Amino acid sequence: MLQARRSDLPDYRPCDDALTRVGVEPAATGRPVNLGPSRRHLVAMVVPGIGYECFEPWLNPPGTVTMHVRQYGYDATLLRVDALSGSEHNARQIRDAVMSAPVSPDSPYIVLVGYSKGAPDILEAIVNYPEIRGRVAAVVSAAGAVGGSPLANDAEQYQANLLQYFPGAKCEAGDGGGVQSLRPAVRKAWLAEHPLPAGPRYYSVVTFPRPEQISSILTSSYNKLARVDARNDSQVIFYDQVIPGGILMGYINADHWAMAVPIARSRPTIGAMFVTQNAYPREGMTEAILRFIEEDLETPSR
Repeated sequence: MLQARRSDLPDYRPCDDALTRVGVEPAATGRPVNLGPSRRHLVAMVVPGIGYECFEPWLNPPGTVTMHVRQYGYDATLLRVDALSGSEHNARQIRDAVMSAPVSPDSPYIVLVGYSKGAPDILEAIVNYPEIRGRVAAVVSAAGAVGGSPLANDAEQYQANLLQYFPGAKCEAGDGGGVQSLRPAVRKAWLAEHPLPAGPRYYSVVTFPRPEQISSILTSSYNKLARVDARNDSQVIFYDQVIPGGILMGYINADHWAMAVPIARSRPTIGAMFVTQNAYPREGMTEAILRFIEEDLETPSR
């Protein structure tokens, strides 16, 4: 897909640079990949990470991911949840958004994509609200904090609440459970007590950057996490991004912010000074994720 779209993609990288190889991947099959119009018309409903609602007005994202995938019969939309609330609270908002979406007469078309804290928010929604399972074709952890982050152990909710004072922020404090929801003990206990139900298929796209791909502003958090495991994206260790029992799509050679937050495009001065490794072909990555899922859904259920 990258090769076919190279002239159209912002921040294009060849595949060997866009992905991180760990040495045990099987060889490519050589089978042709459908790059034409989508047959299922999948819609990615993206649940963002903690605090996103607070700085979204400042970021003013360009919406290029949505414009790109619509060319091929897909769609993408932001599923808004409380910026600073806990996963249980946000799960109800996800449930309401899914239930209010039109129902397909043919097959489920919604792909819930959880970025960072958005991933545990989605998993709690899938477990707590069985009525949405028949409407969701797939769940994707995209740099998701499925197993939490050790960084949350040293953080307090009042620190996250300071994001309410970000320029242009309109977010509220919510239920005050955002940071607690990201602590590894909380997430791992929840996973142990809540087997994921059948219905949707589960996928993980893991940010596992080479050290030189960490933005300068994220170096300190990368080093802090490296005391636990150097295989991290500056916010989450690679194995904590994986949904248990799901399909691992691949490792992305990008740090936590580069995966989903286009800071360098919206704020080029900040990008040049601090967010120095923010460029990534997110549009192509999103198309590849949706095409992978569409192709996989055509195989018998595992």
